[in-house]
Amino acid sequence: MKRELRTFVIIAGAFLFAFFVPFSSATVRSAIMEAFLMLQEYAREHVLLCLVPAFFIAGAIAVFVSQASVIKYLGAKAKKIVAYGVGAVSGAILAVCSCTVLPLFAGIYKRGAGLGPAVAFLYSGPAINVLAIILTGRILGLQFGLARALGAVVFAVVIGLAMQFLFRKEEAEKQEAAMATPVPGDGKPIWKTAVPVVLMILALVFANWGKPGNLSIETTAGETIVATRAGEAEDEVLVKLPGSDELTVVAKDEIESLRYAPSPYTAIYHARFYIAGAFLLLLIVVMSLWYDRNEAKTWGASTWSYAKLILPYLFGGVLIAGFLLGRPGHTALIPSQWIANAVGGNSWLSNLAASVAGALMYFATLTELPILQGLMGSGMGDGPALALLLAGPALSLPNMLVIRKILGTKKTLAYVALVVVAATLTGKLFGSIVG
Repeated sequence: MKRELRTFVIIAGAFLFAFFVPFSSATVRSAIMEAFLMLQEYAREHVLLCLVPAFFIAGAIAVFVSQASVIKYLGAKAKKIVAYGVGAVSGAILAVCSCTVLPLFAGIYKRGAGLGPAVAFLYSGPAINVLAIILTGRILGLQFGLARALGAVVFAVVIGLAMQFLFRKEEAEKQEAAMATPVPGDGKPIWKTAVPVVLMILALVFANWGKPGNLSIETTAGETIVATRAGEAEDEVLVKLPGSDELTVVAKDEIESLRYAPSPYTAIYHARFYIAGAFLLLLIVVMSLWYDRNEAKTWGASTWSYAKLILPYLFGGVLIAGFLLGRPGHTALIPSQWIANAVGGNSWLSNLAASVAGALMYFATLTELPILQGLMGSGMGDGPALALLLAGPALSLPNMLVIRKILGTKKTLAYVALVVVAATLTGKLFGSIVG
């Protein structure tokens, strides 16, 4: 009966959508186009190098990593300093976006990690991005960089502890059931199960190594621009010139050459695919020596199960987010000016509006900075700006839909509410201090 009711709701919803949506409106047609353009952009930039490796890592965690080990270090009864430290630090090392972290979160949570440490990992992955925090300090000022860094680290632990407390009874039952389940042993030492996962994580990290911040641009007009990279669109590069508070837009068809300032970070960026390929080659050798064909098939089946669980909700969420809010710098159903008008000053309402808007929007890594700069140019206050920085990268509408599939509606609503409330409070405090 429940299944039939769900089918009826889907059919009725599709009918009402087709009946009432004014497709003849230019705004609606533009929003629909934005939805599919955003999905295409997401597929091109995030699926092959980010999501696919994350699915394989999640599958490997489920098959190769001992449940007892996960419970020991990340379980609800583990030492809090260890569990939350491992959750927050490991997420920060990965520095992935709000969607790429989802398969990894699902993997450790289903393997026996406590809700609190798993949520700390879920928040820290996209929020504690070292390069993003450094560029925030360079582009928006040192106080923003420090506030974002401190807020993100504290949020990861506090929100994790709050989730663990709110659902402590359910989590206790889950942990008891996990401890009571016999864990089959395959005779492999722990290092042989850890090495393949570590190799895949290293390949993921280096394949997605962020672009360096300092660059030098030679224009077709013979001008040399030395600046800090602040973002990039399909046909333009956004930079911040030394001594300027505004972003400068440089069209790509006006760029003769673009070079990044020499540094170890830049050297790694230029060699990132070679480094990632070396780790993958080593992974193939390790797997062929240590694991048989049946184990490889089990790994593949586990990877596919995570893809089936997450991808439909992720792609659906990207379409909805694109239809409502559009890509950065593009207008969809909800005009960007509405958001700009709602986040002016440092009132409680403006901070809440910034937190909610950030939670719903999808930010690819580092795209939040040019968006924020544009909003601040339209009158956005310092407090709401920080609130958006703390809520935006860690949450998005696609991210929420997948978390609901993993945790359920009640826990997802609690997590989203905690992030929004914490971001609102922190933004209000920050705006009062610097205002």
